[in-house]
Amino acid sequence: MSCDISRFKMSSTSSQFFLNKVDELQKRLMAENRSLDADKKNRNQDSSPRRPRMLGTGMPLTGSFPAQNPSRSSSEGRRRPNMSGMQLDCGARSPLRGVHDSAEIDQKIEEIMKQSGILTFGERRILSTVEDLQPEGELGHGTCGQVTRMRHKPTDNFMAVKQMRRSGNKEENKRIIMDLDVVIKSHDCPFIVQCVGTFITKSEVWICMELMYTCLDKLLKRTRQPVPEKILGKITVATVKALHYLKETHGVIHRGKYVKPSNILLDQKGNVKLCDFGISGRLVDSKAKTRSAGCAAYMAPERIEPPDPTRPDYDIRADVWSLGISMVELATGEFPYKNCKTDFEVLTKVLQEDPPQLGIEFSMDLRSFVKDCLTKDCKKRPKYRKLLEHPLIKRSEAEHVDIEAWVADMSQLMEMNRPS
Repeated sequence: MSCDISRFKMSSTSSQFFLNKVDELQKRLMAENRSLDADKKNRNQDSSPRRPRMLGTGMPLTGSFPAQNPSRSSSEGRRRPNMSGMQLDCGARSPLRGVHDSAEIDQKIEEIMKQSGILTFGERRILSTVEDLQPEGELGHGTCGQVTRMRHKPTDNFMAVKQMRRSGNKEENKRIIMDLDVVIKSHDCPFIVQCVGTFITKSEVWICMELMYTCLDKLLKRTRQPVPEKILGKITVATVKALHYLKETHGVIHRGKYVKPSNILLDQKGNVKLCDFGISGRLVDSKAKTRSAGCAAYMAPERIEPPDPTRPDYDIRADVWSLGISMVELATGEFPYKNCKTDFEVLTKVLQEDPPQLGIEFSMDLRSFVKDCLTKDCKKRPKYRKLLEHPLIKRSEAEHVDIEAWVADMSQLMEMNRPS
């Protein structure tokens, strides 16, 4: 009897210990770590950052505005636990960091302002106003604004326009600038959604992007079918190359928030592209040193429980974990933690259970790739350069796969299952 009581006490103690750990995670995520290392970053940065250039042009961009107040959406997709309870906030910044951020944001906006109103369609650059755009229906919600399908009336070209309201919130301003900065500079990557142009008015900022057909999250939701392995192979190649480009060219990681099916897009020709960079973090000494927002459902173990909570450093391998979770979801058609009702349950499973894996019905290459991505020990988890050498990537690059025909088939299913 005494042994039973002892075991019960040990079990209760262990359970309480874990509850405390998850509670600590929530507290950590509610504030950004404004470390003094930012001073070092400031000194090391070029005092006059290179000017971003518009898609397909040699003209520098330039301007300055406050940010916007987000109307956030909690559309985390089907069969995922409710994450709405995790309210993430941003803590106070150090005065020196704040001054630098404000000046940097102002300079970047000045660069972008000079190109406001210029839209690029192929080789054509057309000076336009917001009155030239005709709304054709809402496509969804981004990090800090809604996305609308719009027609450019003078040319009859269609695009996706992310509309964000301006306000005095510096954190939201930073997110908007990251969106603009990354998409404008990424015109040379075929695996990232391209920027057509921008409009900055007194009340709003509009980012005009090439119009894609659908995101993979919506495709899974409406077709109710998993993605075939050969298609998934091509999707994986495009996604890893996009992430590798962002890290190597622009020093950007996503902290697990954007490496998910809702931010992997397809067009009707079968092109696969990554979108939305609003809370991406620039790498500092190859490590991200913030504790800001990330999607708990795709969060890597080292983000949930950092080895050293006082120094919560993590690198691109946090995104590699998120990629692995996304691949399991796409391959099976179901979110791997579908039975969890709350964020607490998801975090518990991520920390305490073995990572999700694919069954024997999938090829050894695909199973091996997912297993590598979902290695719990982040030090043993591969980075993009190593992933690009994986047999799955090599095989998928070499294979001829008609993604365009597959998208056409799926579009019929999507129309049949379109919500009334």
